[in-house]
Amino acid sequence: MQKTMKQFIPTLTLLLLSSANAQQAEPTSTEISAIPNEVFKTPKISNQSSIQSVSNEPVVAQRVNAGNTDKSDKSEFQAFVQYSTGKILNLYGQDFFSGSPSSFAPLQNTPLPTDYALGPGDEVVIRAWGGVDIDYKTTIDRSGNITLPTVGTISLAGVKAGDAESVIKASVAKLYRDFSMSVTFGRLRAITVYVVGHAKRPGSYTVSGFSTLVTALLASGGPNSVGSMRNVQVKRNGKTVGNLDIYSFIAKGDKSGDIKLQDGDTIFIPAAIGHIALTGKVNTPAIYELKSQNEALNNILEIAGGLPVIADPRRVFLERIDPTKSQPRNVEEFKLDNQGLNKSLKSGDIVTISPITPDFSNAVSLRGNVNQQLRIPYTNGMRIRDLIPNREALTTRATIARRNFEGLDVAATNQNSNSIAARIGNLSDEINWEYAVIERTDKETQSISLVSFNLGRAMADINSPDNLTLQPGDVVTVFSQNDIRVPASKRKVVVRVEGEVNIPGVYEMTPGDTIQSLIAKAGGATNNAYIFGAEFYREQVRKEQQINLEKAVRRLEAQVRSENVKVAANDTSNDAATASARIQVAKESSANAIARLRDLKATGRISLDLDPSENNEGLNKLPILKLENGDQLIIPSRPDFVHIFGAVNQESSLIWQKGATVDKYLQNSGLTPDADTENIFILRANGTVLSSTGRGWFSSINSYTLMPGDTIVVPERLNKETPYKVFTSGLKDWAQILSGFGISAAAIKSLRQ
Repeated sequence: MQKTMKQFIPTLTLLLLSSANAQQAEPTSTEISAIPNEVFKTPKISNQSSIQSVSNEPVVAQRVNAGNTDKSDKSEFQAFVQYSTGKILNLYGQDFFSGSPSSFAPLQNTPLPTDYALGPGDEVVIRAWGGVDIDYKTTIDRSGNITLPTVGTISLAGVKAGDAESVIKASVAKLYRDFSMSVTFGRLRAITVYVVGHAKRPGSYTVSGFSTLVTALLASGGPNSVGSMRNVQVKRNGKTVGNLDIYSFIAKGDKSGDIKLQDGDTIFIPAAIGHIALTGKVNTPAIYELKSQNEALNNILEIAGGLPVIADPRRVFLERIDPTKSQPRNVEEFKLDNQGLNKSLKSGDIVTISPITPDFSNAVSLRGNVNQQLRIPYTNGMRIRDLIPNREALTTRATIARRNFEGLDVAATNQNSNSIAARIGNLSDEINWEYAVIERTDKETQSISLVSFNLGRAMADINSPDNLTLQPGDVVTVFSQNDIRVPASKRKVVVRVEGEVNIPGVYEMTPGDTIQSLIAKAGGATNNAYIFGAEFYREQVRKEQQINLEKAVRRLEAQVRSENVKVAANDTSNDAATASARIQVAKESSANAIARLRDLKATGRISLDLDPSENNEGLNKLPILKLENGDQLIIPSRPDFVHIFGAVNQESSLIWQKGATVDKYLQNSGLTPDADTENIFILRANGTVLSSTGRGWFSSINSYTLMPGDTIVVPERLNKETPYKVFTSGLKDWAQILSGFGISAAAIKSLRQ
């Protein structure tokens, strides 16, 4: 309930003011029946049935006959500063008056100052118990008195709030004994003050009887953009009785000039003497008012909160206007020494304080493939080994994280074996020991030169010529072999071999080793090895395949959109609704197919292109392919099936029969009526594609003898009236193209689902 009432305070205020004025005009008289002392009952004096919690909340400021409306204005000097510096600066202190008048009303039940002088219109609540029972609320009348039944008239005009209880108690004690008393205050009188001059909202204001200059200024919105915040005056009976510097109040909390207002006071806001702009590296960039002509810069800096640590006191720029000169603007530079701090400012000045230059005068830095980026002080004779004392300083944080298994739950029972194997040999970032570089800046020309050195020799021998002497400002960069690729003969080669070898595992090879060397190191192939179906994967190839796959998908997407537009344009159906639905279904179908195609990922498989007739006898016929770091070789056991899918009666895996041809398997599976027999192709177990069309292949594929693990793909015959089905139904060209990205037959089959 209390919170709800606060929301209606502004409205209630007007009613209270009307009531207060009425009471001041004619104090309410209440008939009270009192019982004398000689009767055996305790006398009771009351003018209310029940006294609830009484608020001494002052009246919220009410503005009457104001001359100007409240509006935010910008001074010409603010516009000039924005034009000159490109920055919008506020007037210092303006935010202090940014709230609405009701925002500054004192809170409910605010304690009344003990030195508050009571006067007509103030409400007094009197309670007494014991020898007399008093529960009475009254208002001081125009004569400054209250009338307490059975007691009489009590003068309270000018009595301080802290003394009111003793004054009233003394009057009651003349008639009654042995009682206790409490005097509190309800609604207080309102006074009228006038705000004139360069005020934001000049006019007359009805405010609380114990309002001060600051609260009245808050209620009236304060000075406007040209009004003074440093010389606000209170005039009373033709004399200036108060003077307030708002800057001192805001910046220092100094309220010595904040006097209490009386009814009829005039608050006069003169024009400001002048303004200056303070910008750059200061704690409070703003436009500041000068308190006097030629005020010292130090005074303004004190109000602004001083300078941040990154300010450069050696470089301060002052832009000044001198209208007497043909070129009225000039700029000067000075330091914030004693003379600079006492420099006199003039209205229109723009003072800019520069930031410090972030360069270090005595530092050398280390960065790159290192444990920690360093910046240390330079000392005479410092060398590379002083900056990099040992090899541990070159162990990167990423390496330490991998060694500590950070982010990896090694206890998980569902760890992917492929991902675990991929981490073998990759715990460390391999350092480029043969090349590191110093970036050196010439202080005179500010040009940068590069001084390279052999990091390995510098770390191996402290007396090595590669342990170069450093200079102040040098930046030393250490590279990994991934940052700058080193020759193949110097790279680490860690590869995996899996499947039908005697000792599958991860092996460190010598640069220049081949697939044959890897198989030999793994103990050779087993008797179950199916060399024709060997799968060889390389990471660099995977990245290139993925880029090309994404390009192909974008090209296909453009083709499908074009075909859909053509079909829509050439549709001659008389039923527009049916035609529209058919086109929409076609678009959705092609969009879904494209989405499935985007989900495919290149594998990085390199076809070894072995002749099927050589199989295990062709172990020595494997291509002589030099290994790279991260290569993976999988030698499967011989599968027992041939796979077939597409336009067949039953997609299945058929038992491989030695010497059996494509025609034989097609007879076993059976073709559907819409099978496109002219465009059948085979995805061979060695990763290549065999078709009846294209350069270098047989004119017919039906007589081809299949190998274990081969896959027959039978496309559907295209509907020429709906060319947009070329992808969703055909799988002619695209299956062959996708096989070039190392994508398996199973993945291609998924595109049809």
